[in-house]
Amino acid sequence: MDADIARFYSERRIDGLKPSFVMELLRLHANGPMTIAELAESVQRTHSALSQKVAAMRTAGWVQTVVGDDARTRKVTLTDKARHVIGRLAAEWRATESALADLEAEIPYPLSQVVTDIERALERKTFHDRIAEKLAEDPAWD
Repeated sequence: MDADIARFYSERRIDGLKPSFVMELLRLHANGPMTIAELAESVQRTHSALSQKVAAMRTAGWVQTVVGDDARTRKVTLTDKARHVIGRLAAEWRATESALADLEAEIPYPLSQVVTDIERALERKTFHDRIAEKLAEDPAWD
């Protein structure tokens, strides 16, 4: 699905944009500049994960960091490049959410339920532990 979304960006000549950046860009547009910690909390990700993503978005020219309320903090803000396309990104987000709802209506098991079920199963036993069990059974792993 990400590849199909990326195709829309390519068709509109929105170069260097990954679908995984859009939620954060929309959040920054809606809320204004935020620290990495604030942005991470708003999208329910870890500070570490968002720090890496912000670095990638900065390298691609979508965000910049500026001095925050005091000299010790930095805030992430949109660049002119991002502000120029944010309306299109919001439209794509709405269309994607609607298309996803249509897709879920066509299948007997909603994708959102799949995610919830996988999260619950991984709470019972981590993916690492599941792989470790399989590797323990494989003599090639020794």
